[in-house]
Amino acid sequence: MNELGEFLKSRRARVRPEEAGLPSYGGRRRVPGLRREELAQLAGMSADYYTRLEQGRGGGVSEEVLNALARTLGLDQDERTYLFSLARPVRAPQPPRHVRRTVGPQLRHLLDAMEGVPAYVIDHRSEVLAWNRLASALYTGLDRHRNWARFCFLDEASKEVFVDWTKKAREVVAYLRLKAAQYPDDVRLAALVGELSVKNAHFRRWWADHNVLEKTRGTKLLRHPVVGELSLSFQSFTVTGEADQVLVAYAAEPGSPSQEALRLLASWSLPERQGTSP
Repeated sequence: MNELGEFLKSRRARVRPEEAGLPSYGGRRRVPGLRREELAQLAGMSADYYTRLEQGRGGGVSEEVLNALARTLGLDQDERTYLFSLARPVRAPQPPRHVRRTVGPQLRHLLDAMEGVPAYVIDHRSEVLAWNRLASALYTGLDRHRNWARFCFLDEASKEVFVDWTKKAREVVAYLRLKAAQYPDDVRLAALVGELSVKNAHFRRWWADHNVLEKTRGTKLLRHPVVGELSLSFQSFTVTGEADQVLVAYAAEPGSPSQEALRLLASWSLPERQGTSP
């Protein structure tokens, strides 16, 4: 499949001509958003060259052309990264054939030392490689579901954990699509996408939207069977020396009910429940 062409078509379909400074002329247009010719004109290239790009016949694409397309299409930073990964895949280093499936001992010690902070390490396939005791207590069943994508789309229990399940699930899809462009030779990632596409209609439909999202920071609304609902902010940190590993840590607003709930979970979870990956 021509992923670059599909992505460009999906992004130009969302740009209204009047938003781009073009006359709409009223009436009904044959295509949603911008036409190929209009996008090419706005980006400063020939319509023929842009058409060849969408059809996968553009060859090497310069950085100037990609920047012009990103600017004209109004791409955010994650979408811009995705565009470059598709058009110039050698730009992003590929992981080794056999990516290490565990985290280093120093990172394990750090996780264990974060006693009041739920934290875990995730890779580009949404695999949870390691987690601390409070993360295990917060996400009950984490030791059974070591992949967020499989948990969201293959386990109905995920709809009880995430208050806004649709938002979480769509974020997982967008994260995997971004990583699929950055690691195009990863057969395990491709197999995961194929498995979920076959088994879940939601995943299949949202994958076709071509939305992309990096896992950086945000807020999660969770529902816990013991302490009820929690509103937690999270921040992600790339693990130095492990390009595909990210440390994710959660925190509650000081003095909030969610902070009290985390304290309760910390006292409730026993040391023997600690769940770093085997």
